[in-house]
Amino acid sequence: MENLYINHIAVFVCAILNLALGALWYSPILFYKGWLRETKLTEEQLAESNPVKTYGLAFLFALIISYNLAFFLGDANTDAVWGTTAGFLAGFGWSALIFAIIALFEQRSWKYIFINGGYITLYFTLIGFILGIWR
Repeated sequence: MENLYINHIAVFVCAILNLALGALWYSPILFYKGWLRETKLTEEQLAESNPVKTYGLAFLFALIISYNLAFFLGDANTDAVWGTTAGFLAGFGWSALIFAIIALFEQRSWKYIFINGGYITLYFTLIGFILGIWR
């Protein structure tokens, strides 16, 4: 563990990326309408949510996720290729698939699984790349 290196600024940027990518992914440009339909939420319900609580907790959780991956990629030999690969494997192979298993038991649609699982996979892949390249 003496070779463990974590770039704390990169981790912080990765946490911010969670919110930025989510804003794009779940925007009307991409998957907002499909996501809204598949979650069976209404715009009124979304408007009633507490944005400080939602975004505050989302950022905190994203920071924890980013630090977690940074520890896995903390070896001095980590580079962009390994970071991207590890991010994809963690995003798809662990996170998106466990999300899919839960969604199957909740009897959610494949569209719901692909919209959210795609976001999870892309996010982990991107933060793996950032943590791999920003040494």
